[in-house]
Amino acid sequence: MFTVKFVGGAKKSFPVEILKIDQSSMSIQELFALLLELKPADTPKLDTENVLTAINGVDSSAMDGRSTEIKDNDIVSIIPVIHGGLPKKHTFEFSKRTVQVMEIKGQKSISAKFIDDLREKHPKLLLQAVSSNFILNDYHFERIISLSIESKDNNALLSNKLEIDILMRFALTAQISDAIKSVGIRSKINFNIIAMGSKKDLNLLYAELLPVSATVFSKNHEAFLKRHFKITKNHTNAINSKNPLADILIEKAAVLL
Repeated sequence: MFTVKFVGGAKKSFPVEILKIDQSSMSIQELFALLLELKPADTPKLDTENVLTAINGVDSSAMDGRSTEIKDNDIVSIIPVIHGGLPKKHTFEFSKRTVQVMEIKGQKSISAKFIDDLREKHPKLLLQAVSSNFILNDYHFERIISLSIESKDNNALLSNKLEIDILMRFALTAQISDAIKSVGIRSKINFNIIAMGSKKDLNLLYAELLPVSATVFSKNHEAFLKRHFKITKNHTNAINSKNPLADILIEKAAVLL
């Protein structure tokens, strides 16, 4: 017997989140065929062509793909890969690095321990958490991350760690303590998990965080950023750009030293 866990949108296709399969072994492809037979007719379609499948936390694409054999006592997680609609992650590549960001819903009980626990679970990934209030849009996000990566490649980091440099550039401060205080995880406020690493490891992180994620870059934080950094209308009007506020923030982040 093995266990199938449905994550995210896959939970809508079955009346239960966990399904026990009373067989000692079968391939992932055979499991998909069985699930399509077992799925109630009145529930949304289970799109087996657009799912990530993990066995005991390991992405099947790193094994034998759909031919991977599921064995007795295994835990199989079925996670939809979102195409179109409202994105739950944003990914881009810069300087041979793959960067992924996911927005996490703020909770009353959440603390900095959240990112510490993720680092223990995913030691191959570089991870940082940044308050959603301090990210304007995807353009601002990508440019700040690119600044930090360039600094790393040129031995010009604001700190001795890339993840701390990222925090300081979003906070626009050369003081680590100030960056942590203003931009770090705070109770009830959405925050972004920024990750760098292999696509396989990033997919596993995505699967883990999907149930607590929000639509990335979904809210406009322009008013907050202008107020926090004392950026006036005259400042933005002086910039000839499609993204004047973002370009001001990026320029300030580039000259922190």
